[in-house]
Amino acid sequence: MSQLLNVLRQQLDPQTVSSMANSIGADPSSTQNAVSTALPLLVGALSRNATSSPQGAQALDAALERDHDGSVLDDLSSLLGGAGGGGGLGGLLGMAGDLMGGGGSSKALDGAGILKHVLGGKQSSIARGIAQATGLSAQQSSQLLGLLAPVVMGALGKVKREQQLGPDGLASQLEQERQQLEEQAPGMSQGGLLQLLDRDDDGSVADDVSKLAKLLGGSGLF
Repeated sequence: MSQLLNVLRQQLDPQTVSSMANSIGADPSSTQNAVSTALPLLVGALSRNATSSPQGAQALDAALERDHDGSVLDDLSSLLGGAGGGGGLGGLLGMAGDLMGGGGSSKALDGAGILKHVLGGKQSSIARGIAQATGLSAQQSSQLLGLLAPVVMGALGKVKREQQLGPDGLASQLEQERQQLEEQAPGMSQGGLLQLLDRDDDGSVADDVSKLAKLLGGSGLF
């Protein structure tokens, strides 16, 4: 089992997904289906960005070194809406404010900023596709992506630190993660994630994401 996917599975257990569902105002079953679609897309997008050029891998390595050491995973229940209130999107904002006040990096919790770098202009189309497939609203899908993005970056930062990966190692690790996701999803072709993410945002991306969700629905990946 690949290390990044293993870390994500450990972090996004049913209780955590239920907290996320509460944060975005959705039911846990629909939220779980949305998570199962969103995570492969985020990992695939990171793989594409890291393997497209040496500069892409270097930029990702620098961002992880600077802002994403994995510590965001230490208090994930509070971040995503656990006991005590103040979680979810509000928890993200509050924790980001605490980090800024303490001299830390708020970028570790900046889901919107992470998604801008990882998904670029496809973010809204991907959110619509997840909504079409799972019954969430487009707004709920966008909120969920914003909650997942810091978790994925934190998990990747943890893997980088534990394996002492540099830019080339990160690119190789993410390529392996993407390939494993594609191999485990019934009906997905090799390179399918990259093909989807590299398409022009011509209005069909949302439909493609919706079809991808159906492929991933029975895979048991997350």
